[in-house]
Parts: sequence; C-alpha cells; structure tokens
Amino acid sequence: MKLTDKPVTNFLSELASNAPAPGGGSVAALSGALGAALISMVCNLTLGKKKYAGVQADIKDLLSKSEALRQELADLLEEDVKAYTAYSVAAKMPRGTDEEKTERTNAMQAALKVATDVPLRIAEAASKVMDLCMPAAEKGNVWAVSDAGVAVLMAEAALRSSALNVLINLGSIKDQDFVAEKRAHLESLLLGKGDMRDQIYDYVASKL
Repeated sequence: MKLTDKPVTNFLSELASNAPAPGGGSVAALSGALGAALISMVCNLTLGKKKYAGVQADIKDLLSKSEALRQELADLLEEDVKAYTAYSVAAKMPRGTDEEKTERTNAMQAALKVATDVPLRIAEAASKVMDLCMPAAEKGNVWAVSDAGVAVLMAEAALRSSALNVLINLGSIKDQDFVAEKRAHLESLLLGKGDMRDQIYDYVASKL
C-alpha cells in the first residue's frame, strides 16, 4: 500500500520510527502537496460565485495547475521513499573483495543520483505551487485568502526542505559535474523565494 493511501496516523507513526523512510524528503513532498491542495480549495470556493464572475477563467486555470501539482507531489512522496530504500539496499551490498567494493560503490553512487533528483523535482514542483499563491490570494474568494497565505508557507517549507535533501546527497556524490549542475539548478529555484513568501504573506495579512 502506498503511503498516501494510509491514514495520517499511520504515516506519522512510520515517520517517527527508526525506519530510514519515510523521512524529510517525504515530508517535503507532503508539505508541497498540502500547499497545492489549499490553492485548489481557494479555487473551488471561488468557482460559480457571482461575485467572482470576472475571474472564473483565471480560477479554472489555477485549479487545473494546482491539482496537477498536488498529484505530482503525492507521487514524488512515494518516489522519495523508493529512492532512499534503493540507496539503503546498495549500502548493504557485500564488500569482502575489491570487486565487491567497486560494485557496491558504483551502485551507491547511482542510487545517490536518483535520491538527489527526486527531491530536486519536489523543489521544482514546490516552486510552481508558490507561483500560484499570489494569483489565488488576489483573485480567489476573500473568505479563503488566509488559506492562500498558508499555502505559500507550506510550499516554501517544501522547497527549502527538499533543498536540504538535495544538498546532503550531493555531499556524497563523486561526479563533480553532476554536483555542480544540480547545485546551480537548486540555487536558481531558491532565488527570490524568501521575498516572494514575504510579499504574499504581507498581502494576505493586509486582507484579514
């Protein structure tokens, strides 16, 4: 059974246990999915309302994007667990001979690259969720504007949490070209996001 199909209490219990996964990457993906779901909520509370007749097309577009991101992030939660599990399996490979050591090292390096790419994809999706928050706050149902504010906080938490998971894996990867490429991409995703969060938060607070 997928983690996303389990009750919240089960997920929390597994998270709190000594099992290697789920962990921070899964939490990052869940945070992003929660942010996307909140944007969808704002949209669904706006659609069909006469007061917001002039923005129905925009809201439908926002809803389409937020729902796609919600599903993507839920899927990435599962992929993060698989990626870390694969790394754990590689780390337990035999290393009694030089050949076994080489095979184990190669397997671990390959698994680390996958375990880096998954949280980087979470960061990309979380960044896209952040992009939806201001339009939702500005055009959505005013009674749900606080939810757009919570959405940006959850999405930014997802972005920065997944960034930490990217960085910890990059520290163990020997392919320096791969490391440089992924680090640069991550930095581009993080650029300006603190200012964006503050701008949206302040806008939302001004409407309360």
